[in-house]
Amino acid sequence: MLQQLGHLPMGWLLIALIAVFASIAFFAGRVRAERILLSGEQSLHSRPNYHGYFVAMWALVPAVLVALAYAIGAEGISRNQLVSELPPAFDLLSDAEMKTYLDSVAQAALAREDTGTDLVFTAVTHRYLEIRGSLNIGALALMVIGALGGLIFSRRRLGTSFRARSLVERGMETVLFLCAAVAIATTVGIVTSLLYESIQFFRAVPIWDFLFGTRWNAQTEAEFGALPLFFGTFTIALIAMLVAAPIGLFSAIYLSEYAGPKARGWIKPILEILAGIPTVVYGFFALLVVAPAVRGLAIWINETLINIGLTTEPLLAAQPTSALAAGLVMGIMVIPFVSSLSDDVINAVPQTLRDGAYALGATKSETVRNVVVPAALPGIIAALLLAVSRAIGETMIVVMAAGKSARISMDPTSDLTTITVQIVSLMTGETGFDDPKTLSAFALGLVLFAVTLLFNVIALRVVQKYREKYD
Repeated sequence: MLQQLGHLPMGWLLIALIAVFASIAFFAGRVRAERILLSGEQSLHSRPNYHGYFVAMWALVPAVLVALAYAIGAEGISRNQLVSELPPAFDLLSDAEMKTYLDSVAQAALAREDTGTDLVFTAVTHRYLEIRGSLNIGALALMVIGALGGLIFSRRRLGTSFRARSLVERGMETVLFLCAAVAIATTVGIVTSLLYESIQFFRAVPIWDFLFGTRWNAQTEAEFGALPLFFGTFTIALIAMLVAAPIGLFSAIYLSEYAGPKARGWIKPILEILAGIPTVVYGFFALLVVAPAVRGLAIWINETLINIGLTTEPLLAAQPTSALAAGLVMGIMVIPFVSSLSDDVINAVPQTLRDGAYALGATKSETVRNVVVPAALPGIIAALLLAVSRAIGETMIVVMAAGKSARISMDPTSDLTTITVQIVSLMTGETGFDDPKTLSAFALGLVLFAVTLLFNVIALRVVQKYREKYD
């Protein structure tokens, strides 16, 4: 019986129970308030719906707490209990081996696989299911008891002078605060993790050698000079912005100042579709279409220069993957960011500035060039900075089309690597987290985080100055 209960889909079951308890509690509280209202003794302080929300809130809180406790601790409790019941022979296993064995047990239990002739593994799997079944029954029972207790307690508090609306609004403020706190705690956790692991790395590798070293060979743990990675990252981001900045800005100017409502109605959604395309699709496009085209063009340039006698050997590397191919496609991907943000900023320029320019005899183009764009320039700069931070953090396009060679080369047709490419390479495999190879990924992540944070802070400061000027 307990083994069957161990197979329960607890995630969906807990969510369904929470929804059921919330609905029942709401209607119970609302019906109770309507009965008080129909008795005619005195008018209610709050509407019946608020009484329903109050009862539902008290039923939800214990149910949600039980669900969160189960989601966080059920697996750990099950494994600890199972380990305490294993035969003494399992004490010979190391922590890593024990974790691998428990993962196999959990996977076999989840998939209901036939464990074959290994009777010990079969017995351990069955015991694991029994433990999970007991926890499942306990969690469901606690959720039912907590929800019913909250429903009964809150329903008894309802009355003519009960301030249900005030309490519900206070509860919603608490929920909103907790959501904000979760976001802040997540950011703090990410930064703390990056800092801790980076400090471990810098104990083995001097920070000066990491930031300014020109040779990167982390796979063999020989050299950790990250300067070629920084060079490749900023080179590809620069190429991308050379594509995205003019196209995005000019399209924003056209849409906001020249296009009619009909043209704007179909051009703007088409531009914004680019933002919804998965980056892996951009990566395939860069690898299969743009990279061969760039290589073919580079080969043609080399042959032309050799034929006319300007050089005796190829000038461009013309490699299958290149920084130019990745940068061009990344620029196409970033166009919607620049266009959409710039369009909003340009539309926010007061119409009185345009009218004043027209009154002085300025043409449409002169007004745009000398009045609208300068007035919107802080917002446009902020849009470009946000686009740069988006380009720097891109992964799939550079993984598929930029290459993996850690070098400093001014040739855009040669393959270069970036910070994100190396993070992906270093975090795949079975290397332990105490290894300098893996720890270097956290150091690279910290640098990437710092750079993007810097661009975002600058963009926000620029936007704040812009708002102070026109709000």
